[in-house]
Amino acid sequence: MNLSITSTAFSHNGEIPTRYTCEGEDIAPPLSFGGVPKTAKTLALIMDDPDAPDPKAPRMTWVHWVLAAMPTSATGLPEGGKPLPPGTRDGKNSWNRAGYGGPCPPIGRHRYFFKLYALDTDLADLKSFNKDQLLSAMKGHIVAEAELIGTYQKKK
Repeated sequence: MNLSITSTAFSHNGEIPTRYTCEGEDIAPPLSFGGVPKTAKTLALIMDDPDAPDPKAPRMTWVHWVLAAMPTSATGLPEGGKPLPPGTRDGKNSWNRAGYGGPCPPIGRHRYFFKLYALDTDLADLKSFNKDQLLSAMKGHIVAEAELIGTYQKKK
């Protein structure tokens, strides 16, 4: 079985419900993990939007959520993202704060990538971090990865 990430809130390439966005409660959707390799020591999660600010002319990737050092026994994250599995560390997103920040695209329909990584290390030296620092620390340690994509366009 391969590493997988799914959600009961939306299907792969499906629309993320408003509840999980800035137009709703702005809480993390429930996520489920499966197929974690036996060689993995920890899991990491990055949620980002490569379509910012405008999908027709993207200029940056906006980071919504960064997690590291999740135990391999974690089978997912509950709606709201809390409580995090024991030992999980929350990195800084593009708002320069820890925690989940939901979709809030200024224009058009954006894609949101939830990327799950199985790592052969615990990243013990990684204390305060953002996406770039996590990616750098993970280099050479990724044993498997999985992706879930959701989309969102503002209703108002």
